[in-house]
Amino acid sequence: MDLRIEHLSKTYGNGTRALNDVSLTIPRGMFGLLGPNGAGKSTLMRILATLQEADAGSVQLGDIDVLRDKDAVRRTLGYLPQEFGLYPKVTAEDLLDHFAILKGITDRDERRRIVDALFEQTNLHGARGQQLGAYSGGMRQRFGIAVALLGKPGLIIVDEPTAGLDPAERVRFLNLLAELGENAVVILSTHIVDDVSDLCSRMAIIDRGEIRLEAEPATAIADLHEKVWQRTVDRAELVEFQRTHSVISTKLAGGKTIVRVVAEAEPSPDFEPAAATLEDVYFAALRRTSAAV
Repeated sequence: MDLRIEHLSKTYGNGTRALNDVSLTIPRGMFGLLGPNGAGKSTLMRILATLQEADAGSVQLGDIDVLRDKDAVRRTLGYLPQEFGLYPKVTAEDLLDHFAILKGITDRDERRRIVDALFEQTNLHGARGQQLGAYSGGMRQRFGIAVALLGKPGLIIVDEPTAGLDPAERVRFLNLLAELGENAVVILSTHIVDDVSDLCSRMAIIDRGEIRLEAEPATAIADLHEKVWQRTVDRAELVEFQRTHSVISTKLAGGKTIVRVVAEAEPSPDFEPAAATLEDVYFAALRRTSAAV
């Protein structure tokens, strides 16, 4: 079951164009949507989650018209927004049971089996009796996924899920998402390049409401093979250097700045070749956006 987005647009009342003619085809599995803050990622996610109206375009999930048949979408949707509230004095078990009832799972024995299985799947079984206020950030995110998985959704949307997680919690959470991608369309919306690099078989880069690149991560990296170069410059030279070169990223190291550029050939003898990364792909796409403005 693919998710097909065609010519989707959204402009807010203040004139901000959040989405401009966005078209994507997203197959089953993990799909990464990369973009900086304000790029339009959350607007797109809210429209797909039936929480916001589009101005134009169409979205089809299998045979479901997402923009018109919202009830059908909600029956097969699991959504973990960037920020979600929890009742801190309620236990995880009680709240997940409550959400299961809201999802239409009214048989007590069936509900108990489903809740037990979700706590096992999200590695929260030992903490199911704890109040949610005692949960760490990673535990809260995993509980959010447990809620999102109620009803065995065919479409799962997670918006900036690893922001603020420590490295160990991030790994646990990403491993869980990878498992989910085996049976559903899973959209991972993030500005963290490593999340997409580690998980996703396909990706898109969005900036200023438009899709700048859609590809397999490995293919996008291969397209920059032997086109990424780096050298160190003094910080006092950086502004002029950025004016004369296609700088995609800078990094401070040992009092000097390492700059990376994209070029078909060696820019000058001071440069050395660098192995391309998905971060280079991302910054190069954003730079093309800025250069076009």
